Amino acid sequence: MSIASHLQSIKEQLPAHVTLVAVSKTKPVSDILEAYHAGQTIFGENKIQEMVTKYEALPKDIKWHMIGHLQRNKIKYMAHFVDLIHGVDSFKTLKEIDKQARKHNRVINCLLQAKIATEDTKFGLSFNEIEKIAASSELNELENVKISGLMGMASFTDNTEQVKEEFTRLNAFFEKLKTDITSRTGEIQHIEMNILSIGMSGDYSIAIACGSTMVRIGSAIFGQRS
Repeated sequence: MSIASHLQSIKEQLPAHVTLVAVSKTKPVSDILEAYHAGQTIFGENKIQEMVTKYEALPKDIKWHMIGHLQRNKIKYMAHFVDLIHGVDSFKTLKEIDKQARKHNRVINCLLQAKIATEDTKFGLSFNEIEKIAASSELNELENVKISGLMGMASFTDNTEQVKEEFTRLNAFFEKLKTDITSRTGEIQHIEMNILSIGMSGDYSIAIACGSTMVRIGSAIFGQRS
């Protein structure tokens, strides 16, 4: 099957409220163009320099999502074009994104990364740390970022019940946070809970059942990475 065929097959499985991010990391411009011409306009990369190179080479109506772990000293290279940053795991990082976005007179959408997996290799904030950021008066001072929701990565395991439990737990917290924020309208700014980015090629169907509004799918579209 072609990239376009894989893409169409996945899109047919997704509910209307779920946004597809085609994860194009390590894939050539030609593969991205094939997906683009098949109607996909949102692509995810995990390395800033690779994303910058592809941004410069590809159509400018593509929306680029940074889905990898962020190095603060490299945010400046993508601040003029990145559409959504998925993996924000500290307030310091938010401040740097705000600083770089201000230079381009932009507001950059961000997701706070929650740590739900059991592995130590996964980055992320505890639920308590996320609540502190959401309640922080300092957040109101960051006028060039908007927290649009949460992102999470489940444990790398064949135990689907564990994955389901981790996603369900994050969704419950997401809904609670959304209610808390709505009840404090006027007190806090630059935050709203619209996006829950959970689910990748191996577990996106579980994620959707657990409340995902955005899935990040790479190998199921572009094939396995070498």
